[in-house]
Amino acid sequence: MDKIQNQKHPRETFYYGLSRMFERASFYGFRTLVVLYMTGEVLKMDNAEAFSIYGFFVGALVFSQIIGALFGDLLIGNRKSVIIGGILQAIGAFTLCLPSTIGLYVGLFLIVLGSGFFTPNIISNFGKLYLNKTKLLDSGFTIFYLAINLGSFFGIILIGYLGDSFGYNTGFIGAGILMLLAIVPILFSKEPTLNAIDKCELPINKRIVKISIAMLVVALFWGIYEIANIRFFDLQMQLIDVSTLSISKTTWQSINAIFMIPVSLIAIVLWTYFYSSQFFKLTIGFIFGVLSLGLLFLIPEVPTDEHTMFYLVSLLFLAISEIHIAPIIHSILTKYANPKYLAILISLAFVPTTVIHYGFGLYITELYDNPILGLTFAITSMAIIGVGLVGYIWWDKKKPSV
Repeated sequence: MDKIQNQKHPRETFYYGLSRMFERASFYGFRTLVVLYMTGEVLKMDNAEAFSIYGFFVGALVFSQIIGALFGDLLIGNRKSVIIGGILQAIGAFTLCLPSTIGLYVGLFLIVLGSGFFTPNIISNFGKLYLNKTKLLDSGFTIFYLAINLGSFFGIILIGYLGDSFGYNTGFIGAGILMLLAIVPILFSKEPTLNAIDKCELPINKRIVKISIAMLVVALFWGIYEIANIRFFDLQMQLIDVSTLSISKTTWQSINAIFMIPVSLIAIVLWTYFYSSQFFKLTIGFIFGVLSLGLLFLIPEVPTDEHTMFYLVSLLFLAISEIHIAPIIHSILTKYANPKYLAILISLAFVPTTVIHYGFGLYITELYDNPILGLTFAITSMAIIGVGLVGYIWWDKKKPSV
């Protein structure tokens, strides 16, 4: 581990983090309402139709991000794409207030298109802020990831409250206003220049290998996370009723975010002053993932109050695991990619995650009846990937650059 000297986070880090926080608050807040809105008194859809539309909406986000990235990198610039994406999402949220299926479809289309323009381009421009200080990339993207978590946490609470208390239209208007607020910090930022950046000295073949491995293992992590989450959710529902700790039901439901915030802050401070390689962090992430899931094996199928601490420590380890993996993928892409096409690569990084999510999702329903089987698969997979990463790090150090 090396000490980082004479490098500081740029001022624009705050602008981009604030923008992403507002955008995620709008997006996740809107998501809490949209299915309920479709099945409510206005549109009166049945659950199957509503979830089908919602599934199509989520799937379309992957393709829209590729389109938005192409526009950002090749045609209009990343900064303009972010602003256009924000405007489209805001209009889409406002359009959902029209009480008709046309309003629904147009609103969802605009939100999908706007998110496609916004997401890969803001991640790309954020990463470019650190091209001359790559040792701060991990810390920078952890700040960005913290902003995402804060935005989703407060957005779900705020927009959910507005929708429950004042009606769906008020919730959608709130989501639209948050989206407009997300554009404001970008107006104070400048497009990062690529004229005088430190070039990556690794040969192209090694960079491709690093990017490919990172994209694959992070995609596998989220797929495994989804399967393990069945057991986490199952235990949470049971512990809410038997735990004697003074934890409200609302707090139980958001306890992951509560652990994520302090873990993120510690990682930000640590990685601002000390540097270790991204692949070492990925390995640590999978080790803590194994520890987290291993603790769940100490909890019987029907838990009692004395198992609450095992569950909470497991969640803490899972937060440590996530923070060593989720932000690091963008750090690796930024460090080893051609910055001119960074948004395109970032958009493509969502593809393997989506494919693995879909593949694992085919068996999710069966695993709900047998969460222990899903947990066994998850911990075995994480252990294998962790060992594979250790092997790659050893091989990469032994192999000479060509």
